[in-house]
Amino acid sequence: MAKPTPAVQRIELDCADDDIALQMTRWLSHLRTERRLSPKTLEAYARDVRQCLVFLSGHWGTQVTLSRFAALEATDVRAFMAMRRASDIGGRSLMRALAGLRSFGRFLEQEGKGKVGALSAIRAPKVGKSLPKPIQMVAAKRFTDADERAGEARDPWIWARDAAVMALLYGSGLRISEALGLKRRDVPLPGAGDVLVVTGKGNKTRMVPVLQNVLTLVQDYVAVCPHPLPSEGPIFVGARGGPLDGEKGRTRRGSGIGIAAGFRDVIARRPRLQDCSDQE
Repeated sequence: MAKPTPAVQRIELDCADDDIALQMTRWLSHLRTERRLSPKTLEAYARDVRQCLVFLSGHWGTQVTLSRFAALEATDVRAFMAMRRASDIGGRSLMRALAGLRSFGRFLEQEGKGKVGALSAIRAPKVGKSLPKPIQMVAAKRFTDADERAGEARDPWIWARDAAVMALLYGSGLRISEALGLKRRDVPLPGAGDVLVVTGKGNKTRMVPVLQNVLTLVQDYVAVCPHPLPSEGPIFVGARGGPLDGEKGRTRRGSGIGIAAGFRDVIARRPRLQDCSDQE
């Protein structure tokens, strides 16, 4: 039996009149019961709208009323956003604040309390794009250590294969499809070369440097692999000797490399080789 949704406590505001406080309470209740937003989101929306009302009260020098809020101008919203930006608020928080204000404005319009057109005229702030965060070097080294997989009911040569693939991903920056698409002739023996020619997106080839210790891990795998690895065939094969699938490697995740060592915090950021190998 589903638990009843707790009621939203009535909003109390010193910066706005009772009508604004009542509509804000009804809006939050609507978001909780009809939209089923999480308590954290509701809390953030309520905080953002309250901060805006406090700002507007000081900006206008009077309590905020429904009619005054409906007559909100774009310059008022920009002033509020500038004030928040000056407080070192990030772009994502500003986007959330604007989303909350727009949601409140739509609710007022649906309830016949006025249309706050200024909110739709404001562009959402830009959010800087960040690069993916790599795993720490210590964790990456443990990924490539087959001994970390001790205790798993799998053949040791598969541990060696996975360690070699992970070393290529981390040490040479290969995509999973590029690593699994390598042919044996593409990978030089340790001491016989330091460059790989890989085929990537759009069937384009590129040259990437490869460390000697990575080549050593690959050769360790080749030495214990029970399946034939012809020069023109894939160097990394599945449990039955067939080629590995890069698409499955990207989309199937779980208890492959790292679970035994407690790397659950980075499992979602790397491909699983276990499931996509045992079927080949």
